[in-house]
Amino acid sequence: MSALYEVLIDNLDGTLWNVTESISQMTWKTSRIGKPSSLEATLVYAKGMDRGGFKAENGNPIQVKLDGKGFFLGRIFSVDDSEEASIQLLAYDQLRYLSESDTYIRKNIRADEVILDQCKAIGLTVGKLANTVHRIPKVSEDGQKRIDIVNRALDSTLMANGDLYVLYDDFGKVTLTHVRDMAADIVLGDESLVYGYKRKKSIEDDTYNFIKLARDNKDGVRQEFVEPDKGSMNRWGKLQYYQKVDEKLNEQQIREMAKRLLAVKNREQQKFSLEALGYPGLRAGMKVQVTVDKLGLNRFFLIEECTHKLDGNKHTMSLEMKVVADGPE
Repeated sequence: MSALYEVLIDNLDGTLWNVTESISQMTWKTSRIGKPSSLEATLVYAKGMDRGGFKAENGNPIQVKLDGKGFFLGRIFSVDDSEEASIQLLAYDQLRYLSESDTYIRKNIRADEVILDQCKAIGLTVGKLANTVHRIPKVSEDGQKRIDIVNRALDSTLMANGDLYVLYDDFGKVTLTHVRDMAADIVLGDESLVYGYKRKKSIEDDTYNFIKLARDNKDGVRQEFVEPDKGSMNRWGKLQYYQKVDEKLNEQQIREMAKRLLAVKNREQQKFSLEALGYPGLRAGMKVQVTVDKLGLNRFFLIEECTHKLDGNKHTMSLEMKVVADGPE
């Protein structure tokens, strides 16, 4: 079978298997926040066919290339083999190993330095990590998953300076990139790949028009700082966001944080899902322009979930997206 992809499995015993011709379908899923990418693959053999000694074991590295470029690199975590003619494999990239728990305490540290520390602790291969600039006064985590430690550091950075970063595995290298540097070089829409879509507008989740931040001072007295938007409160009612902030932040820093939070959260959430022909390289965390004339839609969306499906020579994808602040309206 002629295929656009190549699939290799390393048995770690000196044998490298090219199983491309046996793959009937694959599904590659990426998520913008807190998850490794996953690969589900189905290998099909004719009944009674000699597999030639092939076997797949948990822990075996698996590599997929699409059009000659790196698509997925990870390890097998599940093998479903039976008397039937197929083998079901489930693999994850190396971010899966950040699921272990540990204690981590550091002061005056950037989020990218937190990521580097977590990766070094368990021997992950690191690529380019963007400098996140903001220094977190204190990170104190006890018995927490490494991926959660990382995500909280990135959240602190977002709240402090409004910068959104995406953590992902780039074909075997842990990578951190600012979302502004992850724009896809394609427009999706009526005349470009898309064959099905849905749009949802909501103020139910993650929409707030009244920000309240609280800080306990050295005397144990709690101070509260609020940032309201009366216009949207009149339209939607009061939707309050509350958070306790680090006591080391001064009043100006807290008020600036409140303003940034209001700018980000005081909006109607627009979510867009679409089905399209596959486009290699598109993954969660990227921004992509969507143009649908019927909906009067022409703006950038941030990909929250991206699922690629390879079935024979057919390549399709499903995208779950939300509006991002920049880009054409």
